[in-house]
Amino acid sequence: MDRPLEDLTGALLRAAKQAGAEAADALAVTGQAQIIDVRAGTLEQAERAEGTDIGLRVLIGRRQACVSASDTRDATIAMLAERAVAMAREAPEDPHAGLADPEQLATDRDWSALELHDSAPEPQPAELQDRARAAEAAALAVEGVTQVQSASAAWSDQRLHLAATNGFSGSYRRSDSSISCVAISGEGTGMQRDYDSDARVFAVDLRAPEEIGRVAGERAVAQIGAKKPPTGRYPVLYDERISGSLVGHLLAASNGASVARGSSWLLGKLEEQVLPEALSIIEDPRRPRATGSRPFDAEGLPTARRAIVENGRLMGWTLDLATGRKLGMPSTANARRGTSAPPSPGVGNIALTQGDKSRADLLREMGTGLWVTSMIGATINPNTGDYSRGASGFWVENGEIAYPVNECTIAGSLPEMLRRIVPANDARPWLSRVVPSLLVEGMTLAGD
Repeated sequence: MDRPLEDLTGALLRAAKQAGAEAADALAVTGQAQIIDVRAGTLEQAERAEGTDIGLRVLIGRRQACVSASDTRDATIAMLAERAVAMAREAPEDPHAGLADPEQLATDRDWSALELHDSAPEPQPAELQDRARAAEAAALAVEGVTQVQSASAAWSDQRLHLAATNGFSGSYRRSDSSISCVAISGEGTGMQRDYDSDARVFAVDLRAPEEIGRVAGERAVAQIGAKKPPTGRYPVLYDERISGSLVGHLLAASNGASVARGSSWLLGKLEEQVLPEALSIIEDPRRPRATGSRPFDAEGLPTARRAIVENGRLMGWTLDLATGRKLGMPSTANARRGTSAPPSPGVGNIALTQGDKSRADLLREMGTGLWVTSMIGATINPNTGDYSRGASGFWVENGEIAYPVNECTIAGSLPEMLRRIVPANDARPWLSRVVPSLLVEGMTLAGD
């Protein structure tokens, strides 16, 4: 019988104290997952994984060390604690390391309202195979699709428990189901590839595999005959599939770790305008059925809704305890961690204010420019925000799609780009990062 996670974290903390630690926190994670891939209607690959991982962080004064293992025997736990304490005694001092004060800790640890876990029975491998096979068949049925590179269906279920010597003890459980399909059109050097996918907390919310396969096929066929666009300055419309990456660059620059290192183009810009005045970025770690939701962070602090950007102005940094102490600010309860490393700041669910126009409306308004549906590579200067990425999509003339595009580069300055974005109204509300298609005027394109 599996050992309860609460017992494992308790054993880790007791062993740490016995080994000489002054303070400690422990994380135990257990889970199971399976993924099925099909090709040509038959099983290509089947994987199943299950196991338990444990992690221990010990502190001696302002020195800390982390250790982890997948062996949960008492002898291993004792050895881990002794090793962690020995490492901590040799570690350099970190004046900002330390656990939360008891009064900072989350008191409401009920995660049921967040709907993070699907109580439906674990799907049988044959059921996952049927989903993947249906997606593949739908893609192959699209005229112009020559093959399907991959069609997959997956499921996972994970539980975690966090405990610390400051009195915190909390757990939650999350599940995930997904379907994906990558279709290829054309032949030889004219082959084009595109995809579609869906991932949800509850399997019942998944889009039909037939729809996912059909969309993947239609997208791949639409890329046939792609060529380079003209070089020059043009408006660029970021499709909703990839627009989250543009906002992601702002989130990375507002991460407290980057700010504390001095490697952020947002340094000195608190309270300043970073987006158009009508736009805000709201983080909500308690949104039901969202993969980024959680009742408490990796240091036991209560999560809460907050504005990262409000009415275009940058309101604050994303902080855990250590980076907050470095910057002289309280934690924003954004600590994240695995079993083998100390906490670090990171965002969960975010949403950018949506506009009142559709993507088609923005395409018509942009006149002549590039609609980007896929990007590869990235060159982002963290200090200046200089931006350059490879892109593909569709060339638009007089508001209508003229031809597919590949092998081009889009470039600009992130601070300037973000201050002039125009959002559409097509964001998918169930995603962890809810960002609509975004129109950016005056970007530099390097094509033919």
